[in-house]
Amino acid sequence: MSQSVDVDGLRLTMPVNWLVWKYDDSYFHQTQFQSFAGGVKAVDAVALAPDQTLWLIELKDYRQNRRHKQGSVFDEAARKVRDTLAGLSVARARADDQQERALAEQAMRCGHIRVVLQLAQSGNPHRLFPQVIEPADSDLELRRAVRQVDAKPVCAAGSLGQHNKLLPWTTADI
Repeated sequence: MSQSVDVDGLRLTMPVNWLVWKYDDSYFHQTQFQSFAGGVKAVDAVALAPDQTLWLIELKDYRQNRRHKQGSVFDEAARKVRDTLAGLSVARARADDQQERALAEQAMRCGHIRVVLQLAQSGNPHRLFPQVIEPADSDLELRRAVRQVDAKPVCAAGSLGQHNKLLPWTTADI
């Protein structure tokens, strides 16, 4: 049986035998860790593959709204990856919820970490509303931002609702 998680109007459906956790909505992150050191962020989802790979997944949907934040989406993703790894490390020892503590323990025992930035942008960019992220440059930019954690991160930009050969799961609108 596959697991799915809903993130900001999108549904991630994982392969059979995967665990997926909407970490940024977890009780631990929301009540115990989010305010640490002036505030931390988190990736949208944490997935555990049967091969002991930890997937840190950040989703950005720019089809309706353009990006208004200052700074690079790649640097933002890297900060969220860093903060999530720190949070998972603390959660395995300090989470009040025993299920979250067990998930964090499993995540931190994984032998491999993968980072994914999944982007949805308009398929018909306009000069007044250009694509937020240039797909040709996105892989290199993400690699530069997270290379200390994952030397070959995945920046998947494109259509949703179709299987992306770079990702083992599917993403669709809810």
